[in-house]
Amino acid sequence: MKKYCSIILFIFSIILATSCNWFNGSSNKIIHKDLDSIITDGKLKALINYSSTSYFIYKGAPMGFEYELLKKYADHIKVELEVIPIKNMDSIFFSLNKGVGDVVAANLTITPERLKDVQFTHPIIITKEVLIQRKPDDWRKLKKAQLQKSLLQSPKDLINKSITVREGSSFYTHLKDLSDQIGGPININTVPGETTMELLIAQVSDKEIDYTVADKNIAVVNQWQYPNIDANLVIRSDQRIAMATRINSDSLTTSMNKWLLEYQKTKNFKMLYNKYFNNQAAFNKRVSNRYYTLISGNISPYDELIKKHAPKTTWDWELFAALIYQESHFNNDAIGWGGAFGLMQFMPETGAKFGVDSSSSAEANIIAGTKYINNLNKIWETNVTDSLERIKFILASYNVGLGHVLDAQKLAVKYGKNPTLWEDVGYYLLHKSEPKYYNDDVVEFGYCKGFIVYDYVNEIIERYTHYKNMIIESELAKQ
Repeated sequence: MKKYCSIILFIFSIILATSCNWFNGSSNKIIHKDLDSIITDGKLKALINYSSTSYFIYKGAPMGFEYELLKKYADHIKVELEVIPIKNMDSIFFSLNKGVGDVVAANLTITPERLKDVQFTHPIIITKEVLIQRKPDDWRKLKKAQLQKSLLQSPKDLINKSITVREGSSFYTHLKDLSDQIGGPININTVPGETTMELLIAQVSDKEIDYTVADKNIAVVNQWQYPNIDANLVIRSDQRIAMATRINSDSLTTSMNKWLLEYQKTKNFKMLYNKYFNNQAAFNKRVSNRYYTLISGNISPYDELIKKHAPKTTWDWELFAALIYQESHFNNDAIGWGGAFGLMQFMPETGAKFGVDSSSSAEANIIAGTKYINNLNKIWETNVTDSLERIKFILASYNVGLGHVLDAQKLAVKYGKNPTLWEDVGYYLLHKSEPKYYNDDVVEFGYCKGFIVYDYVNEIIERYTHYKNMIIESELAKQ
């Protein structure tokens, strides 16, 4: 009996092991999506982390070193850039290889361990890993020599010190290596993947932890905000910072490398780098501004008014704010081409229909804007039943007028496309400056610079996504 039990147990263990291996293999399967698919889709999906240098919203506009770099590359290959905020650094490569994003931009160090899972682009920054330590409370009163003496100055000084880093970071691996090299233990405290490098720096400043490690380029920027931290003790030199791509995305990686190598030779790249890493005055101005969304959660001076009146429409307040930014950059005194005025940039004739003129208050403009949006929604709701698609039709109508959008819809019907899908209707609006289309028998309103309208819709939808991302992050940070 024992013999049969042993045989059954042996067979069961083989089946279990096989099934586990099959499960792990299938769950870790890497999606194949390279440059050709990205261009066909018309969208590059970027996993980017929130930080004061990578990606944030300032005065209603998305900014950040990696964000702007990827935006320029996306423009180069003629696709849109979709930002997917990183929530957990420990799962970014899994998300990348599963196809959640196509590229990761998160101030990542190239390491042999990571190269087993992903590819890296040509380095965008060469930096150092440095210890973040807190200066004494009376550091401003100390002479330079006294201050230096009060701080750890050599890697050997780290023996028996407690340093807090993320376990999946390159810092963790390098600290373990350093502990072996200096002949004494370094106590490494680990934190989960949701904890950012900048949060750990802030915790050192606030006396919540004693030490952490950061990349020098990030440390310098954070020293502007937290002058009581020191970042002079080098843990590791010549660290290559790059963007990561899927291990099978050879064409994308090659394309990015070719573009990067050329772009890094230009003055524009130097200006972009200096904008985020060598401009303390601009940084201080940003982080102290009430419309630095990463800290304040505010987008504009009119957030409360927009939140108050946007519910009168079917739109989120962030979408309404994205429209206002596109129209006036939140400037109620703005006067545009043809006499367009105010936050909503109404033309005089349209404004009169909704009870506003160039002397009207910001709130009156917003109220009139909700009425106009509702008016357009009623026109489109029976024709375009999908609410998300309808938003794009409303935005296009807001920008260029109803007639040209209806013309594009008629063209979509004529050429066998879906007249309720913006991708199809937008195509014909985009080409409505071509004689073949604006002279077509079904067209009533003639020539239109449709590319302006097409970009207008895409830019507002993109900005809306940025606003939603940043507001959610800001609210989570306050919890």
